[in-house]
Amino acid sequence: MLDYLEKKLDVNLGSANDTQVGGDHYRKKSVQPWDAMQSWMTPEQFSGYLLGGTFKYLARYREKGGVVDLEKGRHTLDKLIEVEKEIGAKKP
Repeated sequence: MLDYLEKKLDVNLGSANDTQVGGDHYRKKSVQPWDAMQSWMTPEQFSGYLLGGTFKYLARYREKGGVVDLEKGRHTLDKLIEVEKEIGAKKP
């Protein structure tokens, strides 16, 4: 039902880890690649990685993936927002 609503409303109602744009190759893994990177990087490094990934998809969408790249950019931005909220929640 959640998948149906998300597609109809064109929104992500769950965590960024609950979805994948352009296939399911990452979701099939026991550990999401960006979860592994997050554990190896500082919060600032990981936020920078996600910000760069967002820019990458937005910058290339006309030449490469079209709307799918825009969706991937939004997905990466959703993850960045989640991470920034976590960082803000940990600050005194």
